[in-house]
Amino acid sequence: MENLDWKNIGFGYRKTNFNIRCWYKNGEWGPLEVSDSEYLNLHMAATCLHYGQEAFEGLKAFMGKDGKVRVFRMEDNARRMQSSSEGILMAEVPTELFCEAVGLAVKKNMEFVPPHGSGASLYIRPLLIGTGPEIGVKPSGEYLFMVFVMPVGPYFPEGFKPTELVILRKYDRAAPQGTGKYKVGGNYAASLVAGKKAKAGHYSAVLYLDSREKKYIDECGPANFFAIKDDTYITPLSDSVLPSITNMSLMQLAEDMGLKVERRKVPVEELESFQEVGACGTAAVISPIKRIYDEDLDKEYLYGFDPGPWSTKLYQKLQGIQYGDEPDTHGWTTVIE
Repeated sequence: MENLDWKNIGFGYRKTNFNIRCWYKNGEWGPLEVSDSEYLNLHMAATCLHYGQEAFEGLKAFMGKDGKVRVFRMEDNARRMQSSSEGILMAEVPTELFCEAVGLAVKKNMEFVPPHGSGASLYIRPLLIGTGPEIGVKPSGEYLFMVFVMPVGPYFPEGFKPTELVILRKYDRAAPQGTGKYKVGGNYAASLVAGKKAKAGHYSAVLYLDSREKKYIDECGPANFFAIKDDTYITPLSDSVLPSITNMSLMQLAEDMGLKVERRKVPVEELESFQEVGACGTAAVISPIKRIYDEDLDKEYLYGFDPGPWSTKLYQKLQGIQYGDEPDTHGWTTVIE
């Protein structure tokens, strides 16, 4: 794909050659199928359309300077999709099947893996939906698992440059004891109104507080929240937060670098004492935060116009592992042959 402007492709859908599909019927998963269609033929009463039986994942493949393509932590994505499936009563995709489908999707679209040094990567979207017709509120008996891919740039257009968040207390991303810890579409639908308001105010995302008391930080809409102070990496402990695989990786790397790691409740007032703040996730990797505005209190928190030193080190280390430039001491990457 030499005609693509790899450095400016943005983060959006782009058609590639093939996607991978697998059907669950009569209590078992069938064989993987390769399709060149972008469309699905669904029953109008499918549970994914009526009762939200839908879960998805997001992971990436990276081209190394050695010419090898590496997928980052796909077994962990498989386990997270299994957790989402358990949470909304869908058939679970076995880890081996998940990884085989991801690997095949990458192989079938190898020409779309952006070149090393472009700043872009191949985004991989596994999707699981309930396809069986049900009008009563009950789980489907049939499911479709599919994997499609596309080349993308950074999720936030700024890339690894500080952006701004806004706190909007009138909006909740997920209910306490609800589906916040699962990667299901309903959580994202619930964030669209607040997200639109944030974008209108020229903020990159909403910083959500806990839905029960509005006292503690939860997450940044499409990404987890983390902060640095006193040589400590701090990230919220909450049952309403999606367990970010990127955040898990950063916590491990922070420990490797000698930082203390705390996963705990983070009072909103603590924003005043942080030296660095960031949003992290598969799509964004790390998006440093320069300013957070609390609309209800008309109060702002400032963190500087350049990425902080620890955020920079963590970003470079994680990207180095993903691209094969740094030793993968934790066994996070899988080379696609």
